[in-house]
Amino acid sequence: MLRAQAEVVAGLLRWIALGMLVGVLGGLASAVFLVSLQWATETFDRHGAILWFLPLAGLAIGLAYHYGGGRSVEGNNLILGEIHDPTDWVPRRMAPMVLIGTIVTHLFGGSAGREGTAIQMSGSLTDAASRLLRLHGADRRIMLVTAIAGGFGAVFGVPLAGAVFALEVQAIGRLRYEALVPCLAASVTGDLVVRGAGIHHTITPHLGQVDLSVGLLLKVAVAGVCFGLVSVLFSMSDHWVKQITGRWVGWAPARPLLGGVVVVAFTFAVGNRLYNGLSEGLVEISLAGGSVPTWAFALKLLFTAVTLGSGFVGGEVTPLFVIGATLGATLAGPLGVPPALLAALGFVAVFAGAANTPLACTIMGVEMFGAGAVPYFAVACVISYVFSAHQGIYRTQQSSGPKVPSWRLDRGDRVADGGSVDRGAGSGGAGDAGADGGDRT
Repeated sequence: MLRAQAEVVAGLLRWIALGMLVGVLGGLASAVFLVSLQWATETFDRHGAILWFLPLAGLAIGLAYHYGGGRSVEGNNLILGEIHDPTDWVPRRMAPMVLIGTIVTHLFGGSAGREGTAIQMSGSLTDAASRLLRLHGADRRIMLVTAIAGGFGAVFGVPLAGAVFALEVQAIGRLRYEALVPCLAASVTGDLVVRGAGIHHTITPHLGQVDLSVGLLLKVAVAGVCFGLVSVLFSMSDHWVKQITGRWVGWAPARPLLGGVVVVAFTFAVGNRLYNGLSEGLVEISLAGGSVPTWAFALKLLFTAVTLGSGFVGGEVTPLFVIGATLGATLAGPLGVPPALLAALGFVAVFAGAANTPLACTIMGVEMFGAGAVPYFAVACVISYVFSAHQGIYRTQQSSGPKVPSWRLDRGDRVADGGSVDRGAGSGGAGDAGADGGDRT
């Protein structure tokens, strides 16, 4: 009995140490990224004329990834794919490439986010550490799940949501509880590293206590349906742009060049730059209960789909925050809900539908906006999750079963980023073989 307990304690300490190592790597990478991103954003705001060079920036990114990116071009889907079915090490070049590519995207006015960059840097650095530590099979897969937690928790300052997001995102309907301890250690450590570097995240307002009422719950449920449907539209739009550019532009580096031209044209068509970059101004106005353009959510969706779908580098989550917050602000009037409340709910709920992570997004709502509206965050996120069906932004995300018992879906199907289910994928319990292949950099 004592021996068994000693083994449990030894294993626990080992994974806490490994999780903290991943958190340090993810935290340091996120700190460098957040400082660089702030510089890029401020530079674009001061020198807006550099928007004209967005097409050339897209060409440069396209050339770099086409001729030097290798498997890095798969982005977050590569990290999730290696968790499910390990075939080879995550390229070490992924970290610097996605960092530089994302900074260039934002510097010249592309509409993108930051979660993808943080996760890819954390995954690349973590897999390099696993290689040095000679971790293979199941241990390596847990380390990759842990890398998601470290990167996500660090870049957004949500340690609890970061840990749950990593457990939840790789498969719909299943949490990897074997990775719970290292994920929590990595996410908390990553957040502490970023804060210790003196980097402050965007401050979000606390909602205070919101009384529970049936009428308000029903209104939030109606909004949740809208959030879920818009998350589907986002996933499909990104996929449509990829299909169209892939079909009509044979040379891959020319696709982001064309996308840059379209984004520049859209910017001048709307007459402002609210939808370029992170668009944090729209979020601040929405969360403060202010007025935003009625179709702001649709325009941000359009700008982001063209930017990312054509081949620029960056994440989807921050644009989804913007889309959700502005959609919530738009729906607040017709539904008779306080604008600040519905904007906060939309902020996390659209992301919940697009990423199929209702638990993580509910926790994120609490961490960002306080615990006074927990039931409403839960309702909005779960309804959005259900109405996004088996669709999402991560095509290598697998499903462990239907979201609703009456739906039919085979275990192990993958969710395609265009909204269809890929039935050619292996099951979520893929073997631990692989990951010992050639040395990719």
